Amino acid sequence: MTNQSSAKALDGGWGWVIVVASFLCQFLAYGSPMSVGVLYPEWLDTFRQGKGMTAWVGSLVSGIGLIASPICSACVINFGARPVTVFSGVMVSGGLMLSAFAPNVQFLIFSYGTVVGMGCGLVYAATVTITCQYFDKRRGLALGIITTGTSVGGFICATFQQVLVELYGLEGCLLIMGALTLNIMACGGPMRPLNVPEYFLKQKAALERTTEQKDIHREKPPIKEESINKNTLSSVEKGLTVSDLLMSSDTNDPLSYEKNFLGSSSLVKTIKNNKHTYSKYIATTAELLQDRVFVALCMAIFLFDIGAFPPVLFMEDVARSSGHSDGTCLVPLVSIVAIMAGVGKLVLGILTDLKFVNSLYLYTFTILGSGIALLITPIANNYAALAVLSGVLGFFSGNWSIFPYVTTKIVGMDRLTHAYGILMFFGGFGIVLGPPVVGWIYDCTESYDLAFFFSGACVLLAGFSLLLAALPCWDKPKKDHPRPDIKYTNNCDKVASVA
Repeated sequence: MTNQSSAKALDGGWGWVIVVASFLCQFLAYGSPMSVGVLYPEWLDTFRQGKGMTAWVGSLVSGIGLIASPICSACVINFGARPVTVFSGVMVSGGLMLSAFAPNVQFLIFSYGTVVGMGCGLVYAATVTITCQYFDKRRGLALGIITTGTSVGGFICATFQQVLVELYGLEGCLLIMGALTLNIMACGGPMRPLNVPEYFLKQKAALERTTEQKDIHREKPPIKEESINKNTLSSVEKGLTVSDLLMSSDTNDPLSYEKNFLGSSSLVKTIKNNKHTYSKYIATTAELLQDRVFVALCMAIFLFDIGAFPPVLFMEDVARSSGHSDGTCLVPLVSIVAIMAGVGKLVLGILTDLKFVNSLYLYTFTILGSGIALLITPIANNYAALAVLSGVLGFFSGNWSIFPYVTTKIVGMDRLTHAYGILMFFGGFGIVLGPPVVGWIYDCTESYDLAFFFSGACVLLAGFSLLLAALPCWDKPKKDHPRPDIKYTNNCDKVASVA
């Protein structure tokens, strides 16, 4: 596609079709994982395992996509959003259907936690990348619309899965959800790429080189062994050099070709050729880790995800264990968390765009608010109080929408891709470790009180450490290394890596 047609496609037209398709992809892919708290009590009753062991299922399905985000982004850059979306639909659907036949929790950790989690990571990377390619000035609006698909999916699928479990059992629920998620493959159809993926460019270049080599060999007259021995000089006069003769004689020997292939050490050559890139990556990482605020942000997102993510998984079991839920509630607590997370994404995103609002302090405020809500949760004495606290936790968990703004404010747009990958690595490990730790605390104490006090303490520690590191009194009056404000960019490769 030419640059002219690509420019016309930005900020409208077919881009709104991409937005609808991406919204549906995230809705279908994240519907079950975002409402996994509804399935968690059913798995506890079915497999009779500890809460810590069973919690690995819900933690992996949300965290493994963040940990493997560099792999997901590389797949989108090399193969394109459409093939990756279709393949991710197969992974999510297959993982859900396999989970219906799980004989134990360990199998669930693989089928639901790993397979579905990787599929969701691929869906997120593909949908964000293709949306950023079609939008520039309205990119924030478009991304806000598609990312709310995860919250809407969690809100609707929580109640839907609860009804399916009552009607068809746990196995029937997972089979029906797996069948519905196959529609992700259809949603990938409209994702027409504006930029040709790198894999196809490499294949095209290789095909052109092969065609050129065939044309050259066709133009050359056939050479017989007798003419090589007897009429070498006459052959040189016709335009064939000695190197051509040696090349033609070597290629006829398959053993010599195999020796050359095995002796080429392609992996070593690749490492040597990219040595400058690797050294630059290490140098940039070391430079980022010398930034006080960036290191504090890495610690903050790790501690925040350890403490703030478990309520999504455990809130339903908390209500049931404390006797506040009798199974007749129309709206599960997980649905309240999910829908308020969508509201939080929109509201916090709007506040961040205001000139007088500091996005870093706003993000810190959401962390501190989540910590206070977690500390209050153990003293909630009825279902209504738990519902209000679930809404507060969900609203503050919408701070994921302003996290890229905060990262850009700290490191600048040029290093956003690199820094965001490091931060997602820490965040992914926090999400993976949080629920099992909280579950093990319950297994030891037979109460969620200490578990939620631990979660609240981790989140408050994250907020206060980030607040102290961000105070301007630590900065010396220097004009070097200014931190630029957020700017729009057309560099889709950076946005794909950030996804």
